[in-house]
Amino acid sequence: MLRKLRFEDLHPKHPLDPHQLKGYANAAKVCLEAHHTPPVEFEATSKGESVAYELNWEPVDDVLRRSYNNADDAKRDGAYVIAFAAVEDLEGLVSIGRAETKTGADYYVAPADSDPGDFEQAFRLEVSGTDGSPVQARARLRQKLQQTRDGSGEEPAIAAVVGFRSRLILVERA
Repeated sequence: MLRKLRFEDLHPKHPLDPHQLKGYANAAKVCLEAHHTPPVEFEATSKGESVAYELNWEPVDDVLRRSYNNADDAKRDGAYVIAFAAVEDLEGLVSIGRAETKTGADYYVAPADSDPGDFEQAFRLEVSGTDGSPVQARARLRQKLQQTRDGSGEEPAIAAVVGFRSRLILVERA
């Protein structure tokens, strides 16, 4: 059964700046629309299982295209919000804060019912976006898993890669 992955309305479940989440969602829409028309089906894998998601969005206009014209930044930022939504659905974890430099991660995620200021139950989340093939997305996942292992953070870690062109969301615990 196809599940809807809603990446545009994460706040307040994800206690981050709603304006930042909106910017990430805008970047995701630009990246998605570079390859697809809405709605589009994505396959997510986590814990050895696959889930089919439908991603839907309002078509982007020239203002958004110009605003997110740096493809590297747009893939990074767009991947954040899609990874947040997928990790919430697949793992029951929500984003609670930005990770410090050199921790081997981008954000912290924790159980949805935990106190957002309590990092005791937090996981590090390393995210990447790619326009590459499925093989390249899986290779990027291996790189991101290694990055979490090499980081200074002591919390357990999860890596997530969003394949915008290949329609993949890969989530794996390190």
